[in-house]
Amino acid sequence: MFSGIIERLGRVRGVSLRDKAMDLKIATGLKDLELGESIAVNGVCLTVGSFDPDGLADFHLSGETLSRTGFSQLQEGDVVNLERAVAANTRLSGHIVQGHVDGLAALSSVENAGDSYALRVFVPGGLRQYVVEKGSITFDGISLTVNELHEDIVHGNEAGFEVGLTIIPHTWSHTALSTLKPGDRINVEVDVLSKYVETLLRFSPSLGRSAS
Repeated sequence: MFSGIIERLGRVRGVSLRDKAMDLKIATGLKDLELGESIAVNGVCLTVGSFDPDGLADFHLSGETLSRTGFSQLQEGDVVNLERAVAANTRLSGHIVQGHVDGLAALSSVENAGDSYALRVFVPGGLRQYVVEKGSITFDGISLTVNELHEDIVHGNEAGFEVGLTIIPHTWSHTALSTLKPGDRINVEVDVLSKYVETLLRFSPSLGRSAS
């Protein structure tokens, strides 16, 4: 489990596609890695397969992961957001993030807003019921607050909506958001609690509902 608070930026040092899978090498800068530990890379929970003393780590991505995330567009030299799994004594400064991507969003626009930045991000319509104004959402592993919702947006041939965000200077300078440009794809994970609530309401016997 993660919290959506980015620990540091990593740099992609190698990308190898094979058999509908990917081997990814990232310079994490983390010198106390453990074999098999989970690290959220751009919001995707990945397992450390091997590493060296300087924190150069290898990850294997299955075809399932590639089909559900934006990793297929990664190139050597790209910057990625990194977060290690939370510990029991860690402050949950963001919200509960699983590292399980729900879909691909796209950056629509970036504008200056004083010393901050106003972003609008297109999100597929199938995720609309899980997003509320002033609620939490995760983009590329970053826990962010939904400031605005803009309905009935079409991106290419896909129907959806846009989320308005305000990015403070610290978040802008300490994450890979500043490297994105309009049109870039972004991993999105909605608040898992909203999905549990939906399922409980749908299948609750007290509401006279069943799996049928």
